Amino acid sequence: MPPEQAKELLQTLKARFDKNMHRHAGADWSEVAARLADHPAALASLAQMEATGGEPDVVGMDKATGSIVFCDCSPESPVGRRSLCYDRAALDARKENKPRGSAEDMAAGMGIALLTEEQYRHLQTLGEFDRKTSSWIATPPDVRKLGGALFGDRRYGRVFVYHNGAESYYAARGFRGLLTV
Repeated sequence: MPPEQAKELLQTLKARFDKNMHRHAGADWSEVAARLADHPAALASLAQMEATGGEPDVVGMDKATGSIVFCDCSPESPVGRRSLCYDRAALDARKENKPRGSAEDMAAGMGIALLTEEQYRHLQTLGEFDRKTSSWIATPPDVRKLGGALFGDRRYGRVFVYHNGAESYYAARGFRGLLTV
């Protein structure tokens, strides 16, 4: 990543970090910046999260390991990551009207992971997300083996996790990513 682009991204991340301290109480930006300096490849993933509308922010820190957890904190599912089926198998199974890709493939290409149900529910304690959209979440193998995939959203003041066929895709469903640095 060119130095000027990295500098701009770091400024954006710091401004978001400072504006949303409730997401990472007790965290210090200098620790985040130092960790990112030690892991320059993470900036490329964060840049892709930002470019696709994810608005990544720090949502956790592990004091023992020094790891920092970033998650997409955009109010709705990132606009640049919608209209995707769940995974490659689902994409390959579609014979007509194929989406442009799959959530798992796109996440892997960005160097991030789909949120687990536990991570998605934790994110929802930090704010209200997906009030008009929904987000694919990591699906247990037993559910996926039967053709399903899980997604989450917030409606009626509650967080819901539900299922759909993995090959389905909607203009209002994308995915949120998680990056541990």
